[in-house]
Amino acid sequence: MSSFDLYKTADEHEELRSVVRALADAKIAPFAAQVDEDARFPQEAYDALIGAELQAIHVPEAYGGAGADALASAIVVEEVARACASSSLIPGVNKLASLPVIHSGSEDLKKEFLPGLASGQTLWSYALSETDAGSDAGAMKTTAVANGDSWTLNGSKKWITNAGESHIYTVLAVTDKEKGARGGITAFIVKKDDPGVSFGVPEKKLGIKGSPTREVYLDNVVISDSRRIGEVGSGFGIAMSTLDHSRIAIAAQAVGIAQGALDFAAGYIKERKQFGKAIAEFQGIQFMVADMSMKLEAARQLTYAAAARSERNDADLTFFGAASKCFASDVAMEITTDAVQLLGGYGYSRDYPVERMMRDAKITQIYEGTNQVQRIVMSRHTLASR
Repeated sequence: MSSFDLYKTADEHEELRSVVRALADAKIAPFAAQVDEDARFPQEAYDALIGAELQAIHVPEAYGGAGADALASAIVVEEVARACASSSLIPGVNKLASLPVIHSGSEDLKKEFLPGLASGQTLWSYALSETDAGSDAGAMKTTAVANGDSWTLNGSKKWITNAGESHIYTVLAVTDKEKGARGGITAFIVKKDDPGVSFGVPEKKLGIKGSPTREVYLDNVVISDSRRIGEVGSGFGIAMSTLDHSRIAIAAQAVGIAQGALDFAAGYIKERKQFGKAIAEFQGIQFMVADMSMKLEAARQLTYAAAARSERNDADLTFFGAASKCFASDVAMEITTDAVQLLGGYGYSRDYPVERMMRDAKITQIYEGTNQVQRIVMSRHTLASR
């Protein structure tokens, strides 16, 4: 059990932040550039997070976890992302993939799979998207056919974070084509070593290169009905509810990336001299920094407000989950671009980290629902509530 079992006060959350930041600075940041350059899984970060029991602090205490609240989980993702966005997807996706089990799984399923996640023995991935089912998740074609007390899964999943590295996959599949998304999709647990599971080659990506993204192929994968998550046909609702909660981790990741870029740029402009003085003394530069800081803090506060609603499962969580992800990711893209600008030519060079942060920030506007989709979600919620 982690020494940070409970996070109930602001002081305890800030103590957690200090611990994660120190760990990230010492054991994650030194490898971030090389992880990006080599496009390899950040094993050093994974080992460090497991060593500090921070890879999945959201797992309830009953299953060996710390039982940390949603804000604590967001702080972990934020502080790791400040050092390395790829590495922040370890705790972030561990939570995304396991929330369906935590919220909807049977007690036996929780007891079988959650302790391994809490101890660091297993890494998890979430397999929802397909080639023709991204924003339109209900258009998935992967199937699960019942055969007595087992299911046979066939199909492929696209854009799966940490695929090939993860041991456990939360997979959504069609169990009744006639019912469609509302009643025709079911969630399952699939293991990496299940016969018939294989993976595509890693995608060559603009950013988050240290987090492998692959297709997951399911070829006559037979699993027990005990690995079904929730009721038959409840999968689409489980998936959408999960995203309401997990989009907050993307917001936290975006905040962390933006904070890392602002921190580096602020240090640089205080040292860089032109026309006989530090460029931080020029008013135009100061205005840029002021806007960056203001927008970053607004994004952070919206993210934390969403985390509080996630913890309480408030009725307006859908709006706040979408709003925090959308706003924070747009802010991260703007701040990292401005950080590159502040460094001038050096900002465009791989010798400095801000160009990596700018590339990493872009995906936060795209995955777990594009920001265009988030705006649809927010507008529908606003109009319905009025």
